Amino acid sequence: MLYPIGIQNFEKLREGGFVYVDKTDKIYNLVSHGGYYFLSRPRRFGKSLLVSTMGAYFQGKRELFNGLAIDTLEKDWVKYPVLHLSLGGSSYTSMHELESKLSYLMDTLENEYGIVHTADTTESVRFSNIIRTAHSMTGRKVAVLIDEYDKPLIDNIDNSSLYDQIRSKLQGLYSVLKEEDSNICFGFLTGVTKIGKLSIFSGLNNLRDISMLPQYADICGISESDLRHYFGESVRELAEANSLTVDECYGKLTDMYDGYHFSRNSVGMYNPFSLLNTFAGQEFNDYWFETGTPTFLVKLLRQTGYDISRLAENDVEIDADMISGVNDYVNDPIPVMYQSGYLTIKDYDGMFRVYKLGFPNMEVRKGFMKMLLSVYSPLPEREGNVLVSKLYKAVTGGKPEEMMKILEALFARANYQIQGNAEKDFQYAMYIIFELLGEYVQTEKQTSNGRIDILLQTKDYIYVMELKVDSTADEALKQIEEKGYARPFAADPRRLYKIGVSFSTATRRIEDWKIV
Repeated sequence: MLYPIGIQNFEKLREGGFVYVDKTDKIYNLVSHGGYYFLSRPRRFGKSLLVSTMGAYFQGKRELFNGLAIDTLEKDWVKYPVLHLSLGGSSYTSMHELESKLSYLMDTLENEYGIVHTADTTESVRFSNIIRTAHSMTGRKVAVLIDEYDKPLIDNIDNSSLYDQIRSKLQGLYSVLKEEDSNICFGFLTGVTKIGKLSIFSGLNNLRDISMLPQYADICGISESDLRHYFGESVRELAEANSLTVDECYGKLTDMYDGYHFSRNSVGMYNPFSLLNTFAGQEFNDYWFETGTPTFLVKLLRQTGYDISRLAENDVEIDADMISGVNDYVNDPIPVMYQSGYLTIKDYDGMFRVYKLGFPNMEVRKGFMKMLLSVYSPLPEREGNVLVSKLYKAVTGGKPEEMMKILEALFARANYQIQGNAEKDFQYAMYIIFELLGEYVQTEKQTSNGRIDILLQTKDYIYVMELKVDSTADEALKQIEEKGYARPFAADPRRLYKIGVSFSTATRRIEDWKIV
């Protein structure tokens, strides 16, 4: 089977014989109603392929759709002029780069219709002229498809000055859609985020955001039914290559790559990029996360002082009115994390219209925690797996002294220069380390007797850890006893270790630890 990894062109995909998960019935449903639509999805989720498929449909290329759902739904196959603009494929670190990209896009479309513009003509005026000319020359209204409309903004979400300049420039360009409505039969925009203060969302009264509508939850990505229908043989081959049963393989794919929910009570979606790479390489890996590390999100988390321990506990709550916009990202990074795909919908309270969010799957959870570890601890991101491996062997081997020596050495590194709140950063660093270890051993923090800082459980051992700052290990152990943190495990046959740890904000090291 040929997997279309990185292929975003529908015509190339179909002519090349690559596997295609049929979404054309949903495209037909959108087009038959006309109007303007917006779809938000995380990167690498198939948005560009969806736009390309729409382009081929509007161009009347019926031969590309043989055997697909739309082939039986569409009777006329009328050819329309298609204006396809993609702001992807560039890195926008200055206004010059955006202006060059827009100029290139306008040049390409003008050449197609034989339009000549004067040097002082703005992109907005050029865009309007292209739409009118295409309608006039063909006698048919225009389909406008804009892919990655927000890429220049996402690139500068932590650069407020340039962000505002870019937003102003794009605002002028996208306002053309409203002005030229009489010449447009269909409009479709995709992006990662919905920039609520961009005029396109307030100016186009009939722009319909389908990002969280249940009927379009699977318009991009791969559902469980898609997986079993299109990739059954691929799963069997993957299972054999990794010495798994077919059922075990389906389970691991679910844990690693499934779990994206784009509306309440919707089906879970697999990340197509990770899934296809797994089948092609016959190896489970963090494919999606490795294609782009979310450094700007980590910056936002630190700037806002957000309690990162809530992330892994699936305890992130957000008002329904905030989840689809990123107007206030400086004060609240959660909407951006949701729209970017690092968090997804876990539950919904209809009475109060509150969503509960959490990591969609193990790939995202582990990847994001590794990224946080490089920020909150003295450990470079690339060394995260080495640390986890060493700790795993110590913890599962019943060697708490070895575990603590590893941690002690980690925080004693000369290049450890956390500049923020030392107490909070230490607690976060320890929390993240054991969350990463939690892929292999159970981590809990809440018991009927109170909140334990860190509780590790393996097949043979239990570790109860209490963390103190600018105190003593004895004080930490005293709290374990006074709070009765070990009491729930009194009848447990496993060996139990109580560990008290004290961290110094002056030296930024683990100063004292004891084990009983």
